[in-house]
Amino acid sequence: MNSDKIDMYLISNNQFFPADKMPIIKEKLMLLPDEKFSQLYALELKDPTNILLFSIFLGEFGVDRFLVGDIVLGILKLITLGGCLVWWFIDLFLIRDRARAVNYEKLMELLSQTTINSLSTTRV
Repeated sequence: MNSDKIDMYLISNNQFFPADKMPIIKEKLMLLPDEKFSQLYALELKDPTNILLFSIFLGEFGVDRFLVGDIVLGILKLITLGGCLVWWFIDLFLIRDRARAVNYEKLMELLSQTTINSLSTTRV
């Protein structure tokens, strides 16, 4: 994989991933075949800033948790009105990191699938 392409992808999408995971992401992207690189742009990433805004205005109803895929936590937050607003307040500080973690998990899943698929096609 072309290092310039990888650097451009990381620069344009660094706000979507945890900063401490960037070396791991770069290492995995180096193993990605060139023809699979376009699949990265099809990946729907959650914007941590938008999730934070949803958390500020609708977090007491669990909307922020629903958006990041934590359905059970979203339902609990909805039923308890954000844990009597205590949970809502705590999530104001934690939800951006959760959105980045979800994006990282999605990317790693995509990269593992494409790497396995490319290895199996080269062996045949």
